Amino acid sequence: MLLLPLLLAAGTATLVLAVPMAKPYGTRAFSDPIAKRNGTRAFQYFGVNQACAEFGAKKLPGLLNKDYTWPNASSIDTLAGHGMNTFRIPFLMERLNPCSMTSPADEAYLEGLVKTVDYITKTKGAYAVIDPHNYGRYNSEPICDVAGFQTFWQNLASSFATNPNVLFDTNNEYHDMDQQLVVSLNQAAINGIRAAGATTQPILVEGNAWTGAWTWASSGNGASMLCLTDPSDNIIYQMHQYLDKDGSGTHEDCVSPTVGAERIAVATQWLKDTGKKGIIGEYAGANNPTCEAAIKGMLDSMAQNTDVWTGALWWGGGPWWGDYMFSIEPKTGVVYSNMLPMIMGSM
Repeated sequence: MLLLPLLLAAGTATLVLAVPMAKPYGTRAFSDPIAKRNGTRAFQYFGVNQACAEFGAKKLPGLLNKDYTWPNASSIDTLAGHGMNTFRIPFLMERLNPCSMTSPADEAYLEGLVKTVDYITKTKGAYAVIDPHNYGRYNSEPICDVAGFQTFWQNLASSFATNPNVLFDTNNEYHDMDQQLVVSLNQAAINGIRAAGATTQPILVEGNAWTGAWTWASSGNGASMLCLTDPSDNIIYQMHQYLDKDGSGTHEDCVSPTVGAERIAVATQWLKDTGKKGIIGEYAGANNPTCEAAIKGMLDSMAQNTDVWTGALWWGGGPWWGDYMFSIEPKTGVVYSNMLPMIMGSM
């Protein structure tokens, strides 16, 4: 989303993910259980952002289960049971590496991330997107240390280098930054991830200007991001798209029933013209007829263009959203209770 997550109070205890370590990679098969069950699916990646480990960004390092938490295993089970096969896991770079981007990782926070990813990928056979949810910033300042950012990613990716069901997201929603710096940071992330030995997994690159699909061309992302190179040739361009008046995802009203398809049209054409692949890493709309029609129109348009669109991830899930208008958290989230069949019908 356009705005940093609010600090949400956690007055009651939350059942956080706590699972035994799964068998080492190579001793079990990775697969898409939903595709197996249904025989086919429109998108390769379809799921939800499990937001909670990046909460409490103004309280660093923060206390587990007070300022931040990790996703519930039961929620992942439920959403996977409905057909979702991809879970984006936002976290904070400052919690993972509290001294500097290149410092050793905080062992407890890294363990929480690894256990979450292992549960999604090993236990459930689904995909996990590793998402430093930092808006191109570290300690509130734009990241300008390109070499340090490469080292950060090389260190982090080494923990997941042999996991074929992991996708790496370079950083969430770069914004108000020098365009060439954003390109350089994305390239540094690619270089660091591949240097860590993670040579087969997709890398999701994000653009400037909140990586909006509707501004992909006008923001300069379309022209500048084309120069990114990957020795594994496995880049996916991640864009976000909200459907309210300013595209921020902070209003209940969507512009029109057709705004979803309209706002991704230019990005779809850019992907086709350039031969690139894309994913909508965040999208949402409130529980009303206009937004439902707009969301369905956007997903239907993407489903008609799966030669370029690999999937879409709803914002947001996670155990601490309460009555948040976009919550898809089982089983009380307003979107889970009212809109899930419509969303999954487009898969």
